[in-house]
Amino acid sequence: MDNFIFSLNATVPIFVVIFVGWLLKQKGMLTEEFVNVSNKFCFKIALPILLLRDISSAKIKEEFNLTFVLYCAIVTTICFFAIWIFAEIFVKEKESIGAFVQASYRGSAAVLGIAFILNIYSDVGMAPMMIVSAVPLYNIYAVIILSLKGEGAKADKKQLKATFLNICKNPIILGILAGLILSLLEVDFPVIVDKTLSNFSALSTPLALLSIGAGFNHKKALAKVKYVVMSSVIKLVLQPAIFLPLAVMLGLREKELVAVIIMLGSPTTASCYIMAKNMNNDADLTAGSILVSTLFSTFTITFWIYLAKSMGYI
Repeated sequence: MDNFIFSLNATVPIFVVIFVGWLLKQKGMLTEEFVNVSNKFCFKIALPILLLRDISSAKIKEEFNLTFVLYCAIVTTICFFAIWIFAEIFVKEKESIGAFVQASYRGSAAVLGIAFILNIYSDVGMAPMMIVSAVPLYNIYAVIILSLKGEGAKADKKQLKATFLNICKNPIILGILAGLILSLLEVDFPVIVDKTLSNFSALSTPLALLSIGAGFNHKKALAKVKYVVMSSVIKLVLQPAIFLPLAVMLGLREKELVAVIIMLGSPTTASCYIMAKNMNNDADLTAGSILVSTLFSTFTITFWIYLAKSMGYI
């Protein structure tokens, strides 16, 4: 029951903020210009700073576990390419493939991972290592799929070069790399710098959620409800069902296994919408996936944690 209540506390406020964004747009308090500007701000400033700050504060040298790191990286890679192949076969609207793939494999690992592990163990445990192992790949693969499958994209040499440049220039990836370097160098920010970064990073999630709600077009999203449901089932059910047994076989337990559960089964992250919107992909499908997966993750994450706990793995 405690896990279920915590899941409600973690997911319902997200849903509420998205709804408030939609409601304020209907009332005329938020405009399309607000959505465009806030999306760019989150993509180029707030989200990169959030990731830089979280990763730079992780004790990577002390907590490094090769098996855990390789598991997170390899499973993330397998999920991405398997879902991409699936989408090429079953998603008929080719302009929606990029958004579908991103929404299906990329979860809210950083925010929910830390929150859940803190709630269960009172310290962040292996969450930073999971973030370092999976989140950079989340973003690199997102840039690849959104660049190659975005509106007007062509998979030729010119586009591949542009995709590589997009990866190198992507603000979120640059934030992750900067965080990794600072963590490995064990740099401690002065209080003034840390508080400034904290203020910017604190803006990212609520502003992104308001933008999702304000930019949400329910008619367009409902028109693609089949893909929204499919991506949510892949994200919340299929990935954990397939890859959690492998984690157990590899001996991952306690904080490591909770981090894996969040990596595999957390809802589609709000930053998916920001990237889809900024890279000319299907933002409506992405927004629908975020809403549906967030709503149902309350039950699915609780189930996976309860299952692992009842079997004595956490």
